[in-house]
Amino acid sequence: MRAGSGIEREKRLKKIKNDTRVKTWTELTHALYNIPKTRLKRHRSDFVYRGVADQSWGLETSLRRLGGDYVNVEGPLLRSFRKYAEPGSIPSDALWVRLAVAQHHGLPTRLLDWTISPKVAVHFATFEEEHYDKDAAVWCIDVVQARALLPHGLKAVLEREYAWLFSVEMLESVASLDDFDRMAGKDAFVLFFEPPSLDARIVNQGAIMSVMPGPRLVLSQFLRNHPTLCRRIIIPKKLKWEVRDKLDQDNVTERMLFPGLDGLSRWLKRYYGPGPNHPPKRHAARKPTDRGTSVSRSRRA
Repeated sequence: MRAGSGIEREKRLKKIKNDTRVKTWTELTHALYNIPKTRLKRHRSDFVYRGVADQSWGLETSLRRLGGDYVNVEGPLLRSFRKYAEPGSIPSDALWVRLAVAQHHGLPTRLLDWTISPKVAVHFATFEEEHYDKDAAVWCIDVVQARALLPHGLKAVLEREYAWLFSVEMLESVASLDDFDRMAGKDAFVLFFEPPSLDARIVNQGAIMSVMPGPRLVLSQFLRNHPTLCRRIIIPKKLKWEVRDKLDQDNVTERMLFPGLDGLSRWLKRYYGPGPNHPPKRHAARKPTDRGTSVSRSRRA
């Protein structure tokens, strides 16, 4: 949040209960892919992932970080986004499609970006060279356990559809954010859904989005009350360049995750840059942007 916004900033995180600090690429790979077999004898993870360049960053939404009267401007932001968007640029007027498109293009929303791909999350934890003086983190949330905390009506939808995550179509009965907020009652929850395949970036990043029933809620605070839902993998700053080079070897790069000339240029700038022998100059401290996993906004492209 911006200084002087009048909003108490979430305390910078130093550690959570289930932190794992890795020391090598091998340990990182093991921590990410130590996936037990399912009842169908498949190695399929129950987790979604979000990478952040600085382990002290929490899970505040871009709407909350807007500061000021952010709670009351959520509605006007979405209304104006729909009003002034070019005809045809939003494929549906359904609430969850509009929210996904808005998040995708950088509008402050209550959504957070995640991915089903561990290595995509590690990319977002390591691609910003200005943060190579800080330890990074990959947040891992068990969506199966999170689903157990959903209101009965939402759980029933997943059971009826035999689904792991919601699609935007499954949420059509929730027509407004006010309706969604009322579903919480006294108990908060977090819902994960797959955005529509708006473009190649969302597809290539394995995008997942999360939402909570209220603009004031902060997911990292919620997780402190439900510590079994999540774990974090801490990537020390001295390991970042090795991890970055090996991700390039695996073709997990800006060129693939942000298809187009902008993503290509960003990858080439880093790939042919001076690297760890000439660390970038430190910049003045700034608030974290929504540097998650599947963020596909124009300012990042």
